[in-house]
Amino acid sequence: MSKTAVIAVGGNSLIKDNKRISMADQLEAVKETCFYVAKMVEKGWNVVMTHGNGPQVGFLLRRAEIAAKDLPIIPLDIIGADTQGAIGYMIQQSLRNEFQKRNIDRQVATVVSQVRVDAQDAAFQKPSKPIGSFMTQEEALRNQKENGWNVVEDAGRGWRRVVASPLPQEIVEKDAIKTLIDHGFIVVAVGGGGIPVVQEGEDLKGVAAVIDKDYASSLLANSIGADLFMISTAVEKVSLNYGKENQIDLDVMTLAQAKQYAAEGHFAAGSMGPKINAVIRYLEAGGKEALITCPGKIEEALEGKNGTRIIR
Repeated sequence: MSKTAVIAVGGNSLIKDNKRISMADQLEAVKETCFYVAKMVEKGWNVVMTHGNGPQVGFLLRRAEIAAKDLPIIPLDIIGADTQGAIGYMIQQSLRNEFQKRNIDRQVATVVSQVRVDAQDAAFQKPSKPIGSFMTQEEALRNQKENGWNVVEDAGRGWRRVVASPLPQEIVEKDAIKTLIDHGFIVVAVGGGGIPVVQEGEDLKGVAAVIDKDYASSLLANSIGADLFMISTAVEKVSLNYGKENQIDLDVMTLAQAKQYAAEGHFAAGSMGPKINAVIRYLEAGGKEALITCPGKIEEALEGKNGTRIIR
């Protein structure tokens, strides 16, 4: 019986550098990652791909700001849906083309995913996640008054909008995702951490927030009973003392070790920290094993020859 892996693809797989940000550049980057994912599918894996969307959200927000005199501002939850669809399209096409080359009879479907968060999450009381472009103080205060934005001054570089980053509670479309997997589809889901929604009576309502992509992917992996939770990032392995002379690359970590190293401050909040915390959440909720590596080493990592494997 085929095993199922949830693969959380980092932003580096879409935007290689600040000079290559066109849609054509992004598509080329997606093709590279999908080449390695197709090899995994070729070996019999069922795959659910998740992805970041931070730069793409920023681009759409900037376009909306430039066009603000002629068109209304786009709500952040709609921008999340837009980017899920666009990136999902690029992944669908790239995987389909790789499958054709390899005579793999599989189809790919993107599920534009809502993720329920708690309206009482403490993150809503103190929004701290910067999004969009820098503004002057005058622009920031005008948006605060006219659009209800939370704005902060960012280390002397200008003003920015900040939103909450609440913890994911439920993948709303999890049953649809599981049904597609069970029927042989490769699925793209929970893009950018999913569209944050809150429960209002019987209804769901989108909110201006962002969900950490790795946390949402971890929850999805638990929700569908995935055999493996893989995070594809910029490095081959997780390291202790990263970037220092005494750097130690890790082949295997237990859950207890991951928690210990995190408590000791080995994993920076802006890079490896959220990834390790997502893995911890996955394993503590009953997940089987996790793997962290870069796209080009996925095949070696699955064979135990690269990457960092985290086990309970």
